[in-house]
Amino acid sequence: MNNKKSLIKALESTHQKITGLINTLSDDDLAISYHQGVNPPLWEIGHAAFFFEVFILKALDKEESFNPLMDDIWDSFNIDHKDRWKPKMIPPKEKTLHYVSEIHKRILSRIEANELTQDDLYLYKYAIFHQNMHIESLIWARQTMAYKKMIFSQADSHKIPLDTIRGNNTALGDAEIPAGFYWIGMPASSDKFASDDFAFDNEKPGFTIELDSFKISKTLVSNQEFLNFVEDGGYENPKYWSWGGKKWLKTKHDYGIPPEENLKLPKHPIYWKQEEGEWLERYFDEWKPLVSDYPVTHVSFFEVEAYCNWAGRRLPTEYEWEAAALGNQNKQLRKYPWGNTMDAQKVDMDGIHLAHVPVTAYPEGDSIFGCRQMLGTVWEWTSSQYLPYDGFAVDMYVFMSTLQFGYHKTTKGGSCATSSILIRGSYRQAYLPERTDVFVGFRTCAI
Repeated sequence: MNNKKSLIKALESTHQKITGLINTLSDDDLAISYHQGVNPPLWEIGHAAFFFEVFILKALDKEESFNPLMDDIWDSFNIDHKDRWKPKMIPPKEKTLHYVSEIHKRILSRIEANELTQDDLYLYKYAIFHQNMHIESLIWARQTMAYKKMIFSQADSHKIPLDTIRGNNTALGDAEIPAGFYWIGMPASSDKFASDDFAFDNEKPGFTIELDSFKISKTLVSNQEFLNFVEDGGYENPKYWSWGGKKWLKTKHDYGIPPEENLKLPKHPIYWKQEEGEWLERYFDEWKPLVSDYPVTHVSFFEVEAYCNWAGRRLPTEYEWEAAALGNQNKQLRKYPWGNTMDAQKVDMDGIHLAHVPVTAYPEGDSIFGCRQMLGTVWEWTSSQYLPYDGFAVDMYVFMSTLQFGYHKTTKGGSCATSSILIRGSYRQAYLPERTDVFVGFRTCAI
C-alpha cells in the first residue's frame, strides 16, 4: 500500500467487501433489534465513509459537507449508541450506499489526480484501515445476530489450511522463550512513518524491555481443552474465579436473539449448548457439532482467567506475547512471525475460515520459537491492562486509543475476521473483560 497502484487496489477491495456485507443483508436483516455489542449495519458503513470525508476531503481539500444534516449522525462521538437504533435515524439503504459510493469515488479520484505525498499516504492508509476495522465488526455482528456467514470469495472459502494436522492438539506443547531484552512496539518517529513503519498511536513509542525466560503454549486453547474445564464443573467452582469473574458469573448474558428474551447465567461459552449429550456450537446461523481441535472462541477474560486457574497455567503479558510472536532481540526486527512481509496464506484472516480450523493448522506461519497462529484466528487475551506506553502521544485520530486506556484489557494478534492488510505483531486491541461477541480466544503460559 505504499504506491498509488497498491493503494488503489486496497481502497477498491475494501469498498467491495464492506458494501458486500451490506448488500447481502435483506431489509429485515438490516432492521435488527438493539444489541449493545453491535451497531446498525447501515450506520457502520456510513460512519466508515464519513471518516474519509472528515479527515481527507474536508481537512485537506476544504470541501463542504456532503450532507450537513448527517454529520452528527455519522460521527460516533456525537450520537449515543442507543440513538443509532431509533427509527428513521439512519437513511435507508439506497441513500446510505449512495453516500458511501460518492465518497469512495471522490477519494479514488483524489488519489489518481494528485502526487502521493507521505502525509497523504498516511491519511489514506489510516482511513482504509479504519474501514477495515468496521469490516471486522460487521462480520462479528453477523455471528452475534445469527445471520448467514458472508462468503467473500468462493475460491478462498474452499482453501484448506496449510498442512493441517488433526488429532492430538496438545502435542506441540510449550515453547521456551529465552530471557533477554526484547523490542516492543513501533518507532515513534521514522522517515517511513507512512509506509513500512506505519503504526497507530498505541503502538508507539517502541522500547526494549528485559524479560525473564518463560514457557508459552505453541497453540491456542482448543474446544476440547476448554470443554474439559466446563465438564469438570469449572463454572460452578468459585475458587477458580476472581472477584470480577464471580460478579460476571452472577450476571445474566444474552444467549440468543433477541437478547432481552434470552438472558441466562453463564454455564459454558456463549455460543455453546448441549443437546442429548452432544455439545453444539452456534456458527452464524447454524448449530454444528463442537469440533474438538478448533480453537475455543467468544470467551470473556473472566472465563479465560478461571480456566487458567483450573489448569494451573496463566495468561501471558502483552510483552511476553509479542516476544513469543516476533522474537525481536537484535537489530533485525520482524513485523510478522515469519518476517516483514504479510502473507495471508499463512494465517486465518480476511473472513475466510472464521476460526474453523484446527489449532495446529498453518505451521508456515510459526514464529521463530514455534508458536502457531500468533496472527489471525482469534484475538488473544493477555493479562495486561490496556495502558499507553511511556512517551505516548495522540495521533491524527484523537480517540483511537485514549477512551480505552485503563478500563480495557489488551488483546493481541488479530482474528479470523481481521483484515490481513491491517495487522502486525505490535498491533494492540482493547476489549472490556466481559466481551464475548468478538472472535477472541487465548493461549497459556506455564507458571
